[in-house]
Amino acid sequence: MENSKIEKHDIVKIYYGQTLQHSKDLKTDACCTDTNIPPYIKDALAGIHQEVSSHYYGCGLVIPEQLAGMRILDLGCGSGRDCYVLSKLVGEQGYVVGVDMTEEQLTIANKYIDYHTQQYNYAQANIEFKHGYIEQLDKLGFADNSFDIIVSNCVINLSPDKEAVLKEAYRVLKPGGEIYFSDVYADRRVPATLAKHPVLYGECLSGALYWNDFISLAKKIGFFDPRLVEDRELTIDNPEIIELMGSIQCFSATYRLFKLPKLETACEDYGQAVIYKGTIPFHPHQFKLDKHHIIEVAKVFPVCGNTYQMLNETRFNAHFEFIGSWQTHYGIFNGCGTNIPFDNKEINELGKSGCC
Repeated sequence: MENSKIEKHDIVKIYYGQTLQHSKDLKTDACCTDTNIPPYIKDALAGIHQEVSSHYYGCGLVIPEQLAGMRILDLGCGSGRDCYVLSKLVGEQGYVVGVDMTEEQLTIANKYIDYHTQQYNYAQANIEFKHGYIEQLDKLGFADNSFDIIVSNCVINLSPDKEAVLKEAYRVLKPGGEIYFSDVYADRRVPATLAKHPVLYGECLSGALYWNDFISLAKKIGFFDPRLVEDRELTIDNPEIIELMGSIQCFSATYRLFKLPKLETACEDYGQAVIYKGTIPFHPHQFKLDKHHIIEVAKVFPVCGNTYQMLNETRFNAHFEFIGSWQTHYGIFNGCGTNIPFDNKEINELGKSGCC
């Protein structure tokens, strides 16, 4: 591995293994994610051991829908909080694997496998943790097409080779699977010099991708239509960090990327629509595919061809009725655009458009 990549890995290991001792030691609000959480996830969180929860450093909620029986991989699992929540939600027939390079974090995660297995009344554990690098999943023995879902919580920005991470994620995902992850993004390209600052890098700021570079990279790998689920602007209260970052704005954002090779690079209109049956567990009234596709139960909901595939060729298929075909193309789907997707009052004053 190149020396520069090793140095960045070492910064992260030291910061998350030694510098940070609890979540409260962080210097930004990137990890303030325990608000507006659905009751069923709160119930799962309530059963997590306190030592595991106190070492949580995520920036979003990486719990997608329809999890029963799924095989899930967590990239950068840390002390295992998200893994243990997912362990409960996938049930005994599902399985969760967490990967992290920081031994101190994995020590905590492994310490409580038996504790949570008993909490959930499972006959045997449905979870394991592996020490390794998220850029090198092949070295951990993960086969092609072996996971239904991949999650990651504020970790990919810490990787020195984000393209390798996404390539490996694409490789191990099953067809129709998805990577559902939260991370930090910048509204412009962050100067490379800031990446050498251990606090800025450790706090997930100077390693953040410019959002449009992320979109381009995702499409290059084969995730052709990245979908933004939710986002918020990060608040920085530390004067030193504010001065170093200058006018760069950072956002915590959750995206979902589907492994569907036939997705188009734009939202194309084929006159299709879907009807949500209300049958996804914990979501009886509506299903939120992404920020711009909140589908109410029993209502005819027009969709572009990509959205049609995301619902029809994935684990969500049985929960929808599908209307239309691919026979006639009507051009670009009405309202789609290419402006910055994040909510920000200064940017929004310039105007925005787009359904996706």
